[in-house]
Amino acid sequence: MKTSQCTYTLEKGFQKFNSGDIQHNAQVVFLFGDRELLKSEDVFNTVRSNYPIADVVGCSTSGEIIGSQIDDGTIKCTAVLFEKTRTKVVHEDVSLVSDSYEIGKKLASTLYAEDLVHIFVLSDGLNINGSELTKGLNQGLNFCVPVSGGLAGDQALFSETVVVHNSPGKSNLVVAVGFYGKDIRVGYGSKGGWESFGVDRLVTKSKGNVLFELDGKPALELYKTYLGEHANQLPASALLFPLSIRGSEPEKALVRTILSVNEDDGSMTFAGDIPEGEYVRLMSASFDKLVDGAIGAAEMSAISLKDSNPDLAILISCVGRKLVLKQRVEEELEQVQDFFGRNTVISGFYSYGEICPTKPFEQNCELHNQTMTITIFKEI
Repeated sequence: MKTSQCTYTLEKGFQKFNSGDIQHNAQVVFLFGDRELLKSEDVFNTVRSNYPIADVVGCSTSGEIIGSQIDDGTIKCTAVLFEKTRTKVVHEDVSLVSDSYEIGKKLASTLYAEDLVHIFVLSDGLNINGSELTKGLNQGLNFCVPVSGGLAGDQALFSETVVVHNSPGKSNLVVAVGFYGKDIRVGYGSKGGWESFGVDRLVTKSKGNVLFELDGKPALELYKTYLGEHANQLPASALLFPLSIRGSEPEKALVRTILSVNEDDGSMTFAGDIPEGEYVRLMSASFDKLVDGAIGAAEMSAISLKDSNPDLAILISCVGRKLVLKQRVEEELEQVQDFFGRNTVISGFYSYGEICPTKPFEQNCELHNQTMTITIFKEI
């Protein structure tokens, strides 16, 4: 596997980040960047001219990762030449959020083959039910192939997200990359570092990813009592206090982030499902816990790869982590790079949701929020 990376800014255009000249042979180019830059035809045409035969995929972000650096308002470009691996890229448009399950199932069925090793997926971050998307992916693969990836971001604005597949970025799109053959190995890991507090609250009324009532009371009203002065900054302030769904297996508790609130009916819309009958708790985090979570994700991915020196690592970390870590956010990236070593090429972004199995070697992906999720690749 060979890679090359560059950064695009309005002021300086494309500037090379590391060595590697594979322009005319790269099969896949990952673009993680600013929403408006990704929507630009001029910018995309420049990428296409540099990588004429590549599938160009990517999404808007809440922060762009390259190496151990994070930037806003840029595009990070990572071109990959797989020397012994076949890839295939497909996409689906999202007409209705209720179509999320069928979209996942169709993407998986289209990519499935006997030698399919892994699927990496990037989705619109707002107009999707991430839980239903992952259920459809799992079903379409008959729970036999692992999937990782994430939901596009838009800083903390929750206004519009875009996804790229061989054209300028647009909303309401999900793109998936399939990796095939005996010579590619893919590892994956996802960890959070958040801790629950307060009492368990029973979900007494919900529909899919929309939560109406906790303990028989309007969910938004109850949530605001916990937020206090932060309530005026909803939904962005909710990134600091996500919900944990306890479930039947405590070690597999899922975290959910709020995408929007409805003052009229007191409901809250989450990135994934909040099933009726489940118990939830509010969560918070400290700097040290979040950094430990990032290291845990790196360790988990290395276990599933059976190697701690991958060729490429794609990091997808939740925007909520970025808001908590603030000016120290690069420390979680530095810890991950130290774990893998300087020979591993690192790219990625801050997201509105992460997709990954909960344990090494599992082939049942889940939607996560507030985690660091890492996908690592190595050709043998």
